[in-house]
Amino acid sequence: MRNKKVLFITQGAVIAAIYVVLTYIVNLLGLANGVIQVRLSEALTILPVFTPAAIPGLVVGCVISNILTGDVIFGSLATLIGAVGTYLLRKHHRILYPLPPIIANTVIVPLVLTYAYGVPDALWFSALTVCAGEVISCGVLGLLLYHGLDNKYCRRLFTAKV
Repeated sequence: MRNKKVLFITQGAVIAAIYVVLTYIVNLLGLANGVIQVRLSEALTILPVFTPAAIPGLVVGCVISNILTGDVIFGSLATLIGAVGTYLLRKHHRILYPLPPIIANTVIVPLVLTYAYGVPDALWFSALTVCAGEVISCGVLGLLLYHGLDNKYCRRLFTAKV
């Protein structure tokens, strides 16, 4: 039992660290925040399909990343909603897995950009550009990550052998 808790915490911590590093690298390119954003780290939102440890890992990684680069509360809330939604859809068809983070970020991030940061772009334009970035990150890259981990590697990475 104790080994499972340690494994859960370790998996979450590794996922958080990878999320932070990927966000920081993309931030150096100017793509982590703003109206047009493609966070490569959002591809990791597919990981709750493999392990529930990904949920706190993604949220902690997002909080740390957003402390460095943007909105801590609402951006992290969008990631939490997306990760939980992906976890809940894990027994459905894989094409549905990226939908919760895409939808959560498409709804929440443009509202934050418009009302908290006063971004002058129209709310709908922000929603369109954030959605496009999320489709690239979660939909395309996330599903590529899923296919790369599915079968052979996911059992080694995410299954507890205690």
